[in-house]
Amino acid sequence: MTATEDRLGLRLPPSYREFLLTTDGWRDAGMFVWRMRDTTNLGWLRDIEPHWEGWEDLDDPDAGSDNKFSRGLLISLDADAGILFLDPGDVDEAGEWAAYSLFTWKAEPVKRFASFTALMEDLYAEFHQMLQPEGETRDSWDGEVEQARLDALAGDVDGAAAVLAQAEEFGRTRATVLRVQLELLLGMDYQAGMLLSRLLHPEFVLDGFLTDPVFTDELLPWLLVQHDATPPYRGSALQSLLVVGRQEIRQAVDAGRIRHEQTPVNFGNPEFDAMIKRALAEYADDPDSLWESVRAAMAHWRPRTADHIAPVTLLADPVLAAVLTRERGRELLSIPRSG
Repeated sequence: MTATEDRLGLRLPPSYREFLLTTDGWRDAGMFVWRMRDTTNLGWLRDIEPHWEGWEDLDDPDAGSDNKFSRGLLISLDADAGILFLDPGDVDEAGEWAAYSLFTWKAEPVKRFASFTALMEDLYAEFHQMLQPEGETRDSWDGEVEQARLDALAGDVDGAAAVLAQAEEFGRTRATVLRVQLELLLGMDYQAGMLLSRLLHPEFVLDGFLTDPVFTDELLPWLLVQHDATPPYRGSALQSLLVVGRQEIRQAVDAGRIRHEQTPVNFGNPEFDAMIKRALAEYADDPDSLWESVRAAMAHWRPRTADHIAPVTLLADPVLAAVLTRERGRELLSIPRSG
C-alpha cells in the first residue's frame, strides 16, 4: 500500500484504502464490472484510458481541463463498456473521495456517489436486483417491506416510502406494488407510471399480478382513466405499456376496460364503498363537503389484499380525482387504517 501511494503521489481515501488492505482487488462488482484493479495496476484514468475525458464535456460543458475525468483514479479493470473511478478533487470532511460509475450503453449521465463504500453498496444492490439470490439479504429486505406496509397503514407515508424505495433497489418487487399506491395518492403520476412499467415489463410480470385485485380493481382503473384523459401527442402510461406489452397484459387491459365501461366503480370494502358513493350522490357539486366526507370515510377503509395500502380507486372517478389534491392525498395516507 505504501509503495502504491508513493507511486500515485497521495494517500488513498479511507474506505478504498481499507478495501485494498483487505482484499487487494475484487471480481464481479455488481453485474457489469468483472474485475477491479489492485495495487499493482491502479492508476490515473487520463494515463490508462484517456478517451473517457471527452465525457466531461457531455456531463458539464463548462468544465475546465482539470475535471473529474482528467484527475480520476481508475479502479475498475474489466467492465462492460464502462468504468468506475474516484475523484481526488472532490473530498468530504471524512477524507472520502467521490466515486463515479459510467457505462456508455446506459441512458444516463455519469453517476456520482459520496464514497467508494457508497458505490460498492449500490453495486451490491444491483447484484441482488438482477439475480435475486436466496439468503439473509433477501429475507431481511422482505421483512423491511412488510414493516413498511404496516407503517404505511399506520400513517407514516414518508418513512414507508423511503424503505420501499430502498427495497426496490434490492429487487423486492412487492415494494414496487406497495410504493406505486403511495405515489398515486400523492399525485406523483409520472413516477407511478414508471413503477407500473417496471411491474408490467414485457420480459417480467409478477406471478398472479394481472389477476390480483390491487391491479384489476385499483391500478388498472386509474391507468384507463389516465389514458382517456391524456392527449394523443403526449402518450399515456397505458399506451407505453401496450406498445411493448405481452398478450396477457393486453387481455387484462381489455377485460378491465369492459368492466370499467359496463359497471360502476367499486371503491373497496362494502362499508367504504357505500360511504363514498353516498358522498358522491350528495356532494358532487360541493367539493369541500365531498372532501370532508371522503376523509371521514377513510377510517372505514379496509385493504382488498395483503398488498393493498391505499384507496387508489378513488382516482378512477373524475369528480373525486379533482377533489384529491396532492395535499389531500397525503392527508388521506396519514390517517391510520386497519390492515
